[in-house]
Amino acid sequence: MKFGKSICVLNVGGTRYAFTREVIRDFPLRRVSRLIACATEKEVLELCDDYDRDRNEFFFDRHAQAFVFIMLYVRSGKLRFVPGVCELSFYTEMLYWGLESAHLDSCCQKRLDDRMSDIGLDTLSEGDIEDEPQSPGESVQEAELTCRARWLEKMRKAFEEPNSSLVAQLLASVSVIFVIVSMIMLCASTLPDWDTAKRTTVEEHRIVEAVCIGWFTAECIVRFLVAKDKWDFLRRPLNIIDVIAITPYYVTMAMARAGMPGAGLGVAGVILRVLRMMRVFWLMKLARHFLGLQTLGLTLRRCYREMVMLMVFVCVAMAIYSALAQLLEHGLDLETQNSDYASIPAAAWWVIISMTTVGYGDVYPVTIGGRVLGGMCVVSGIVLLALPITFIYHSFVQCYHELKLRSARYARNLSAEMLQ
Repeated sequence: MKFGKSICVLNVGGTRYAFTREVIRDFPLRRVSRLIACATEKEVLELCDDYDRDRNEFFFDRHAQAFVFIMLYVRSGKLRFVPGVCELSFYTEMLYWGLESAHLDSCCQKRLDDRMSDIGLDTLSEGDIEDEPQSPGESVQEAELTCRARWLEKMRKAFEEPNSSLVAQLLASVSVIFVIVSMIMLCASTLPDWDTAKRTTVEEHRIVEAVCIGWFTAECIVRFLVAKDKWDFLRRPLNIIDVIAITPYYVTMAMARAGMPGAGLGVAGVILRVLRMMRVFWLMKLARHFLGLQTLGLTLRRCYREMVMLMVFVCVAMAIYSALAQLLEHGLDLETQNSDYASIPAAAWWVIISMTTVGYGDVYPVTIGGRVLGGMCVVSGIVLLALPITFIYHSFVQCYHELKLRSARYARNLSAEMLQ
């Protein structure tokens, strides 16, 4: 259908939005982008409720306030529920415009899952709110129009969401295998006989290491290219860990080409050894594939205030007890001074292992006052450590339940994909 004007007006519940045809063509909302592919006015009316040819205005009889929040998602990439609006009603609006629950922020996804569980509803689909099926010609035009966007979205989900499809599960399995191989090689490299074995199989070792690094590098580059927000991608902790884990290999190769391949070159050798050990951060990549690690990371992120509170409790108690221990064991009786408590920092080591009830036994008080102080230190350590644990535990259970529901939703989608 040829539009008479280059400006298209979307009228959603009485609120008008003006866009150029180019913007409409690449619009993130599927229902809006399909307007360009319509060949007749009848097809246009299948997507909207009314159309004014003179003003080139498309009218949608939908919730205006909900569309405001959906437009905020189009601009900023963050989608949240409208305050005071039922979660299912807003979700229906999302499905109408072509969005899914995966586009919601994690907190709103939990609210939606809880709401669906309360009413015994597993999932909704866009087909539940569509009145008329699409014509074959319209489907072909839409596919041609949004082919690149859909391909990028599928690629993003394949690398970012391991449970979203069979391809994503296959890529996740390959990534886990490479992580395990890399960790085995890292552990084996610290064995006394490794240098002797490496001399006999040096070529095989280099090939395995190069393949692992090549996979991690390609994975990181592809995930960056298909990311919606490149700056947000670079700020994510797991992505930073990926870069930290990959960089040492290329730094090592660069230093080797510069004539510094050995481990005994003073500062350069120390830097090489440190960079090699930084590959242990590859284990953090497993957090993308295992629910337990994801739950732990999400719990720590949400409970950072409780963790800071715990650290403050421990630091204050450690400062007080270490000062008293140094005074009782070393500062009062000059004839029987305990050399293990010669300074407050030295006594702080005894305080921390006592408060956590580890008690290695390498440092212990010998005076009566010091032993009484040690008993008080142990008891107070148990109390202080137990105070924030309840909050952290409840947050852990909540995060686990949330991630489990999300994993179940992906499993349902995967089952539907296999049946098609």
